[in-house]
Amino acid sequence: MLRGFKNFLMRGDVIVVAIGLVTALAFSTLIKAFTDSVINPIIARLQGGKAVGLGWQLGQEGNNATYINIGSFIGALIYFIIFMAVIYFLIVMPYKYTQARRGAEVFGEPGPVKTCSECLADDIPEAARKCRYCASDRPRME
Repeated sequence: MLRGFKNFLMRGDVIVVAIGLVTALAFSTLIKAFTDSVINPIIARLQGGKAVGLGWQLGQEGNNATYINIGSFIGALIYFIIFMAVIYFLIVMPYKYTQARRGAEVFGEPGPVKTCSECLADDIPEAARKCRYCASDRPRME
């Protein structure tokens, strides 16, 4: 049982995913600090005055539970965009390039598909002889 688990962990794909996750978490902390320390103060300053942030107070003045903070949402949106750009350009692009050099295509367009007449699954590869869901025989489309 432990040998099977070890073989699973040592597969190349699992290692790549683990490295990507650790890298993403490191960049996540960095980008969160950037949005909290740089972007959010700029957004709060744009509102002017002694406002807590960009937003509206719905209840009693000074009650943070009834304050709609649009500035925090904009900061989170900027955080998400920066984070996804970093992941794409520092993890996905090099991975695609490395796999292309090995002759494997990743993140490409899916091939042509057909619909199973038995279970109506519409994502069966065109060259498949059996449906992956109901195991019914599928004639090849030529």
